[in-house]
Amino acid sequence: MAEIHKILVIDDEEVVRDSCAYILAQSGRVIKAAHDGAKGLEMLGKEHFDIVILDLRMPGMPGMQVLQSISEAYRDTLVIVITGYATIDSAVDAMKLGAYDFVPKPFSPDSLRLIVGKALEKRRLRIENIALKSQLHPKATRDSLIGESQKIVEIKKLVEKVAPTDTTVLITGESGTGKEVIARHIHNMSIRKEKMFVTVDCGALVETLFESELFGHVKGSFTGADTTKYGRFELANGGTLFLDEIASISLDVQAKLLRAIQEREICKVGSSQAVNTDVRIIAATGRDLKSAVQKGEFRDDLFYRLCVVWIQVPPLRERKGDIPAFVHHFIKKFSERKRKEVRHISERAMQALHKYDWPGNVRELENTIERAVVLTEGDTIRPQELFYYGLFIDPADNEGGHLQLPPKRDTVSNLQEAEKQLILKTIRHFHGQKRAAAAALGIDRKTLSRKLKKYCIDST
Repeated sequence: MAEIHKILVIDDEEVVRDSCAYILAQSGRVIKAAHDGAKGLEMLGKEHFDIVILDLRMPGMPGMQVLQSISEAYRDTLVIVITGYATIDSAVDAMKLGAYDFVPKPFSPDSLRLIVGKALEKRRLRIENIALKSQLHPKATRDSLIGESQKIVEIKKLVEKVAPTDTTVLITGESGTGKEVIARHIHNMSIRKEKMFVTVDCGALVETLFESELFGHVKGSFTGADTTKYGRFELANGGTLFLDEIASISLDVQAKLLRAIQEREICKVGSSQAVNTDVRIIAATGRDLKSAVQKGEFRDDLFYRLCVVWIQVPPLRERKGDIPAFVHHFIKKFSERKRKEVRHISERAMQALHKYDWPGNVRELENTIERAVVLTEGDTIRPQELFYYGLFIDPADNEGGHLQLPPKRDTVSNLQEAEKQLILKTIRHFHGQKRAAAAALGIDRKTLSRKLKKYCIDST
């Protein structure tokens, strides 16, 4: 579906309204008209328009008054003023009130097309700039899908099939398995790759502001809403919206999200305007959504809407054959980033990585290699460079250490004790700094706080 731009022509002359509609008509544009200012403002109150073409001289409400009302209430709408009584003073007054540009009558078709095209491009660049500044994960990389295990090969084939379409995708898997990497890969292989990839970490957003983050809000809609704000749907218009940890949103927001996906339009908080959106939805979660549906914690209609194509990402412990590929990729990545000369990893160090169970999955492995690259003095990572992480190595062993792995995954109690000891060790290493400890463990601060409470660990 092409990105839609909506244009409203406000002019008391029918011939001008019809001429504008004819001149500007093209695929991806919806053009509507109003015969006076009052009707135009009424239409603006019901639906969103990207551009308004406004005549300054009309019976009833003066054009300048209409312009002022639009500038105050609909700040993300650009106004192009037209009039048959153009003067320097009127042009200056119109620009002071917020008009984008001023076109005298009579105007040529080419001049109108040019000015509208420039206005739409300016609006696009403004939104894109806001989107770039508002990314929740600015450090997210464009890593390709790494690995040649059977499960990853199957995922690659599925991605190749689904990427060129606009099909909604649900990606499930444990934390740290690379769900966002897959989502970005789908976007980069799609026809939307030149547009924005906007991420929303649903688990990190405050519930009371969630609707505002998704759909935006108008000035004065609630305490603290000092300006009109673009929501993530608008920022991703024409591109891809990645909803990470989708299971975290409330049932109320789920209903509004479902409507936005189905109707391809949203309403900002505090506004009744319908804003058309053209986004591809990719959602991800580490939870069992089917179970959440059965428990009444997740809407079944939203689940089926999201789960058109389902990609299940296996944990790293089930595809250890991919570890060498990840390791060499991360060594190269962090050596370049940290300006180090690390190029290799010793056989014993690689064996240690293979024997470990990786509860934090690929994210934990990435953090481990980053730390090892920083600590390594030569060009080869040795086992002792892995000591600072969950790979417990006896530093007394001058061969690089005797590997002491956490308890095997034979029982739940052993696994929980291993996790507790790893968290405790990491917290102590970072002197109680939760942000640093969470990054080292490959989890977010919210998850770390929950686990600290679960294991009664004092981080102070």
